[in-house]
Amino acid sequence: MSSYYSPRRGGLSRPREGRMIGGVCAGLARRFGISATAMRIIAVLSCLLPGPSVVIYLVLWVVIPSET
Repeated sequence: MSSYYSPRRGGLSRPREGRMIGGVCAGLARRFGISATAMRIIAVLSCLLPGPSVVIYLVLWVVIPSET
């Protein structure tokens, strides 16, 4: 039985190419069908808002599997 987050099914994973820091934004952008640049802008803007956005990014970096 395959996992829902399997890269073969278009799931969530951090790509090996196109990474800037950890590949979180590139992986999320690919999963949701938007450009990586747009996702990075959204991430930077979310850091300007109050809240735990940096902590969420770090957790996603650890939780999202790297592409094999």
